[in-house]
Amino acid sequence: MTREIGSCRNEFPSLQRQLNGRSVVYLDGPAGTQVPISVIEAISNYYKTSNANSHGQFATADETDELLEQVRGKVAAFLGATDGSTISYGQNMTTLCYSLAKAIGRICKPGDQILITEMDHEANRGPWLSLKEFGVELIEVKMTPDGVLDYGDFASKISSKTKLVALGYASNLTGTINDVHLIRKLTKEVGAYLMIDAVHFAPHYSIDVQAIDCDFLICSAYKFYGPHVGLLYSKPGLLDRLPTDHLITQEHDAPYKIETGTLNHAAITGVGAAIDFLASFGEGSELSNQLEDAFQKITRHEFNLGKRLHDGLADIEGVMITGLPFNEMNRTPTVSFYHPKVKAEKMCKLLGEKGIFAWDGHFYAQRAVEVLGLLEKGGVTRLGVSLYTTEEEIDYTISKIKGILN
Repeated sequence: MTREIGSCRNEFPSLQRQLNGRSVVYLDGPAGTQVPISVIEAISNYYKTSNANSHGQFATADETDELLEQVRGKVAAFLGATDGSTISYGQNMTTLCYSLAKAIGRICKPGDQILITEMDHEANRGPWLSLKEFGVELIEVKMTPDGVLDYGDFASKISSKTKLVALGYASNLTGTINDVHLIRKLTKEVGAYLMIDAVHFAPHYSIDVQAIDCDFLICSAYKFYGPHVGLLYSKPGLLDRLPTDHLITQEHDAPYKIETGTLNHAAITGVGAAIDFLASFGEGSELSNQLEDAFQKITRHEFNLGKRLHDGLADIEGVMITGLPFNEMNRTPTVSFYHPKVKAEKMCKLLGEKGIFAWDGHFYAQRAVEVLGLLEKGGVTRLGVSLYTTEEEIDYTISKIKGILN
């Protein structure tokens, strides 16, 4: 039996927290969402009942092995992949991206090019920039002043020398959703790999890696109501061909060959529970169908609240909002703004005192903030809608921002 999106707030223990007699407003979701009790209990129960290392000849080790494979299957359903053999675990997105970049670097030759963008989070820039030591040339694609990828600049820079394109599915600063299907078409024309950072996109929209036909996609469970675990999708057969770092005792085939050391089994249990939590809002005979249906509801709910937030801020004199206005499903429900009267750090401190939790600065999208001319001004204030956000919280936040600026 499915549930309405608004019915889940009592499942988040953290949402019961109060400050000065009022419930806290969590608009910090783009940096990590709150966690429902079902996820917390799944992690706790693993420690209570099945805590063991993998590949042992006894019950708890067997249960751990089975659990790891079950969750791979759930992540595959979450990302629209064929099966769990395409899913690798990591400490976080950044660590996985560095491991992947190093492996890609070993198959590059001097003069090969990798395209990155001004828009992206540093976790999808820094690992690729490190390949300069292999003689790889890094080409940067521009961002337009309204926070959109410059597709003309992209088309002019991709070439037969391009080995890989590293692209964010959506900007964690502007909320802009990139046209990954167009980028895939252009990368195919030159025979380049496509690596997508879906960390910011995954909590808000359904993902179908087979429809995109990307080579790699990375996301992080702590952005979609789970614990800190990085997740890597690799196209079937591709990871097997890459010279990843791994011990001789590690399994040398996909998806294991990029997983170094003992995994965080309890946290991975929580990843599966987070996906089950999201699926509980949808209908269907299979997990993938449930997730697809659930995200139709989640996307609409969050988009409407994001638009309410954007439009409310846009009505405040002097507020400059980064990114596009809200049109039909053209962006994530994350809104960043700047006001010359109050720097972002002070704005967030004052909001925090009123029980509104928001982030200031560049959020590791440092290059994008720099290009917008806001880095030296202290960056922006970022507010993010999650599925537990309410209209009342949005209206309260807007009223308090007006009060601070007045």
